Amino acid sequence: MTKKIILGIGIVALFAVLIWFGKMNSKPPIEYKTQEPFITSIVKKAVATGKVIPLEEVEIKPQISGIIDKIYVEEGAKVNKGDLIAKVRVVPNEQSLSSARGRISSVQIQLNNAKISYDRNKKLFEKGVISRSEFEGIELAYTQAKNDLANAQTDYQIIKSGSTGSGLANTNIRATTSGMILEIPVKEGYQVIESNNFNAGTTIAFIADMTKMIFEGKVDESEVGKLKVDTEIDVVLGAIENKKFPAKLNFIAPKGTEENGAVQFKVKADVTLDDEYFVRAGYSANADIVLERKDSVMAIKEAVLQFDNKTEKPYVEVEISKDEYERRDVEIGISDGINVEILSGISMGDKIKVWNKVSKDEKDEEGV
Repeated sequence: MTKKIILGIGIVALFAVLIWFGKMNSKPPIEYKTQEPFITSIVKKAVATGKVIPLEEVEIKPQISGIIDKIYVEEGAKVNKGDLIAKVRVVPNEQSLSSARGRISSVQIQLNNAKISYDRNKKLFEKGVISRSEFEGIELAYTQAKNDLANAQTDYQIIKSGSTGSGLANTNIRATTSGMILEIPVKEGYQVIESNNFNAGTTIAFIADMTKMIFEGKVDESEVGKLKVDTEIDVVLGAIENKKFPAKLNFIAPKGTEENGAVQFKVKADVTLDDEYFVRAGYSANADIVLERKDSVMAIKEAVLQFDNKTEKPYVEVEISKDEYERRDVEIGISDGINVEILSGISMGDKIKVWNKVSKDEKDEEGV
């Protein structure tokens, strides 16, 4: 009885296996789509990220230390060379002021003595008591004393007020170039320091010619070797949509800097502006730099290209009959990331398998 039960179970299992194999064999084969090579132009580009800045940006600094008394312009104003930007009120140093007063007093005493000597010897010279050469030496000392007093008084006036009283004081901060005021980092009442050999000084304003702008960005080390000076590039600004500004590459840094584990090289390009748009300093920008270009070449979509796991050589599968494909090694040229040039291995009209496409039944079974 037990043998009959076991035999029955075996027969049922055999029928189940046969039915399963029958269903598997009845499934339609996977149908792959195909693509044919096509003729196109391929442009390989490098993208440099950066910003647009004025070609020359000038910092205006005071010639004397003090406090900002008045600012005569605003940011965005256009100025000409020599225009008044601000005025500095001098806060004199008491020690220097006292020293200047003392020098005036000392020179005044010397002048008084020189005058007495001059007046006395002039009468003696007129009477013929002393010679002309002796009198001229006394006259020279008197003239020198007068000049010393004038210089001491001028020094005192400069220390006290920052000027000689002529109205052309160095307390007046003037534009040293024509352009637009980009920034005024100080306000009225701010204390400023003069520019000298030991101190850069306080910046009163930044001035730049906004009609001359450059792109300044960085390029990865893997692409910088392919760049050439005077290459025509396109600059796209983040603030101005659907507009490309032509530019010419004029500088490639000889030394790179490491950023986030990658070496970046600075590049600069002269930007040709459009009168329709006002380009502000500091706009973020991307530059499309053409590294290589080929026109009218045979190409395929890079998505259909495969690489051998061992040799890493490229290949494709070409349809030789319905649902039957043949592997063919290909030689590739330049690529723009979407299309890739084919130098040899296939011909126009070949039908190339598009990978990773499954049949509708398989999609249904996988719940796609």
